[in-house]
This record gives sequence, structure tokens and C-alpha cells, in this order.
Amino acid sequence: MSPATEIARRRTFAIISHPDAGKTTLTEKFLLYGNAVHLAGAVKDRKNQRATRSDWMELERQRGISVSSTVLQFDYAGFAVNLLDTPGHKDFSEDTYRVLTAVDAVLMVIDAAKGIETQTRKLFEVCRRRGVPIFTFMNKCDRPTLNPIALLDELESVLGLQSSPAVWPLGNGPSFRGVFDRRTRQVHLFERVPGGSYQAPVQVTTLDDPLVREKLDDVTFAEVTEQLAMLDGAGHPFDPAAVHAGQQTPVYFGSAVNNFGVQLMLDGFLRDSVPPQPRRNAAGKKLQVTGSKFQEASGAAADSLGTSPLKPDTSSPVVPVDWAKFSAFIFKIQANMDPKHRDRIAFMRVCSGQFSRDMTVLHPRTGRNVRLSSSHKLFGQERSTVDEAWPGDVIGLVGHDSFGIGDTLTEDSGIVFDEIPRFPPEVFAFLFNPNSADAKKYRAGLEQLLQEGVVQSFSPRHAPPGSTLLAAVGPLQFEVVQYRLKSEYGADSKLETAPWQILKWLSPHPSLKNPSSLILASGVSLGADTHERPVVFFPNDWTLRYFTEKNPELKLHDLPPDLGK
Repeated sequence: MSPATEIARRRTFAIISHPDAGKTTLTEKFLLYGNAVHLAGAVKDRKNQRATRSDWMELERQRGISVSSTVLQFDYAGFAVNLLDTPGHKDFSEDTYRVLTAVDAVLMVIDAAKGIETQTRKLFEVCRRRGVPIFTFMNKCDRPTLNPIALLDELESVLGLQSSPAVWPLGNGPSFRGVFDRRTRQVHLFERVPGGSYQAPVQVTTLDDPLVREKLDDVTFAEVTEQLAMLDGAGHPFDPAAVHAGQQTPVYFGSAVNNFGVQLMLDGFLRDSVPPQPRRNAAGKKLQVTGSKFQEASGAAADSLGTSPLKPDTSSPVVPVDWAKFSAFIFKIQANMDPKHRDRIAFMRVCSGQFSRDMTVLHPRTGRNVRLSSSHKLFGQERSTVDEAWPGDVIGLVGHDSFGIGDTLTEDSGIVFDEIPRFPPEVFAFLFNPNSADAKKYRAGLEQLLQEGVVQSFSPRHAPPGSTLLAAVGPLQFEVVQYRLKSEYGADSKLETAPWQILKWLSPHPSLKNPSSLILASGVSLGADTHERPVVFFPNDWTLRYFTEKNPELKLHDLPPDLGK
């Protein structure tokens, strides 16, 4: 294939949802229908059922939740799919936000019985700010749900997102029998399979087929007919441009656990979604593409994949996907995905050019040239060596301790990415090593886990001896750190809640050299982050306001001031 065709067939997306909406289950079923697995795993381990591929960490399997983002890659119907599975729990939202910087589209899963929930709304806002195309799957239609028209209204009233149903449910809860494809005008009737482990048998027919009347009672059939007529007359027609701009969402209905509507969703998403998109160049350099080898594919070849030929926007400082020189950024670091080797993987999103194993690239943050030799294609915890990759692909790089989250890797010194959002921590706790015999294992494990960047460490003045102050977006992150210290490094730990609720960074100022000159309320403490930047900890909002009033010469920041955020 030509480079342009390789790029055009890439689809890189994440699935977002509120906890328990069915995100991980749907991820497993995508793999089932993509022939990446032969038997879909249950989210919670049950007898004679396989564990999920996306939730590879033992803690995830025990709790039945995703606590770490993983990458799942497979080929399906001519597409090269990069599926990033993300945590749904709010305590791990920072990991999810970072992953959303590496995708070109998002699938939003909604529990059709509950509608739009809090975490879904927060994640949607992140996608909206980035202009990411959003597709919607109304899940759990095999259980009693809200009225489907009401669900569409909620998308528009709560999220301000225009909806265009691609399929429509036939029945509700126990009476749910299948869906009507509004584009082909065909009915897809589903049969249940034991545990949802295999692809659901489907009968495809038309709405006026007597078989449909046999499956649906008179009330349900009349209701479906009326709803479809209403949608055809007053609904929003499918508008690809509006979808790609993040203004309209195609809506699908189904049941992930029973495999109902999953393949229609997967086919429609890959067909109507976008190929890899240009990325903003923070270095400000405009890159003009003129007749490069990455423009060899004809429009017909690109259109065969359900997308128009690549036409990068060069009017603003972006890095076009067909820029000939390689560029990428690191959006996640994960330690010990392979416990046998105690290694560290940096997840890299390719943005332009062609990746080749053993290539040498510039690491702008350190100014050094690095050789990318140990490169892997990922499938949850499993990995295989990859020799080449294209824009949109996610590659795992092993053995580069100097790489950090947000780092750029490039063959062009005029490219720097600043994709990664940063968030102020909200919870704080002291971590101790209760067993001096485990000191070496404890230090090594904590250092490795801190490099992943989800929890941060700080050095407050007058901290308890032997403690490390950890800070995170949510308290479950601390539980994960303790669990992984024990399971992956064999080191016990003790956790004590710290007395602060708010952290602020301080702009450098001469008065900080003499802290005794500052006026501090009780419980307020000064300190530093790992880069020796000054910070101040507050137990509540009142002490923050008091500090600001009594020390007006000091400027406070939610994030380090040198990040320019």
C-alpha cells in the first residue's frame, strides 16, 4: 500500500462512559467481532469465563473496573484499528484525559436506562474542547430503558449535541428483539448466545416482513412505526461534516453483553469516522506539504475506506499527517505490564511520517538523539515487535527511562507537541515504608510508579520522617499505588491521609528565601515539587483566601507557572 492509503485506513479512538455503563464489555465485543479474540471475556471473573483482555491488571479483574488505560490493536474490514480502553471511574480521569489527546474520535457509551451521567458529561466536555468527533452507543437495551426519543432529547438538551440515529431499537427491555438500520431500511433481528461469548446470529429482513410482526407485539410494532416516521420527518439527517466537527453524533442502540447491535456500531463507526488528523505544532513552524511521497494515493483509494483524500490544513501551525518526517508524542507511561521483566513502556502516538524500528530521532526536551529499537505493537498486556508504523498508530517503546509524559520525538527539530493537559491534584496522603528490610524494593517500586505521572510527589516542610507526600486527582489512585507496590515489587506500604485539600504553585519571589517573613494561617505549609518549584499547601478555602490577602506580593497558580497554562 502507498503511505497515503496506509494513513487513510487508520482509525484511532477511545471509548468513554460513566462507570458501569458497559464500556469494557463493549470493548471486548469489538475485539470479538474484529476476530481479535475468539471468545469474549466477562468483565468480572466467573467460572468457565475468560478475563477481559483490556483489563489486564489483577486489581482491575478483582474490582471489575478499569484503572489503567490500555491499547488494543487489530485489523478489521480493511481498517487498522487502534482502540484505547480508558478508565471510567472519576479517580482515574487524569489518565483518561491524557489518552483522549492521542485519539481522533470517541465512542460515548450511555446506559439507556439511566441516560447521561456525571462522568460522561465531564469526559464529553473534554472531547468538545478538542473538537473530537463523537459517536454514541445507547447500551443495555435488553433491560427496561428510558424512551429512546427522550434519550435523543437529552443528548441535545444536556450536551448540546445534535443527534442523528443510525439505527433504532425494536422493543424495550424483555421485548427488545433487534434494530432498524435507517440507512439501509433493513431490520436486524438478533438471537441470544450463552453469556454473549460468541457473535450473535442475525436475521436481516425488512420492516414489513411477517417475521418481524411475529417477533414484536402490536403495541411495540405500532410504537416503532410511529417513532421512525417522526424521525424521518423531523429528525436530523446524517451530516458527515457536522459529525467530523463534533457537532452531531450518530446514535446506535444495542446490548453489548448480548452482542446486539455491536457489529452495526463497529461497521458504522469505522466507515463514518475520521482518519488520523493534523496536530498543532507548539513550535509555531508552518510545514507546507508539496508533492511529498505521502500524497501518492488516489482519491478513489482513500474513498474506498469511507473517507475523503487527505487534505491537511496548512493555514495554521500544524503538523500534517502526510509530512514526510517522522514525529510523535508520549501520552502515557506504564510500568510492569510484563512482570517478568520489570520493564517500563512509553506509549507513543505517531503523528507524521513513517516509524521504522531502530530509527534515530531527536528528543527535544533533553536535546539528545535516541534510537527507537525496542518497539512493540500492543494488545492489552500482550505485545509483539513492530517494524513500521504510520500516523494514527500507537506504539509501545521499552527501555527509555528518559522519556516523560508529553515528550515529543521527531526527525524535524521544528516540531514540538504540547498535547497533554495537566490537572492540579485534589487529594493528598503520606506514604511510608513500614519494613526497613524492604527499603530497596520500596524505593525502586515507588520511583518507577511515580514516573507514570498519574500520582505526583511533593516535599512539604516538616513532613513526617521517612514519608513521601503523594498527590492525585482521586483517592483510588493511592490504593492502586499500594497494591502495585505489593504485587509487583513485594514491598509493603502504609498510607496516612495528609491534612491538606488544596495545592498551589508559587511564582519565584525574594520573600520565599525567608519563609518566616510570610504570614501563614494554622495548617498551611510551604514545600516544593520534584523540580524544586515552590508550592504551598492549604487545609481549606479560608486559609487560601487568608494567605492571598496577607501575602499579596506572592502569585498563586493552579499549575506550575513555567508550563504556561
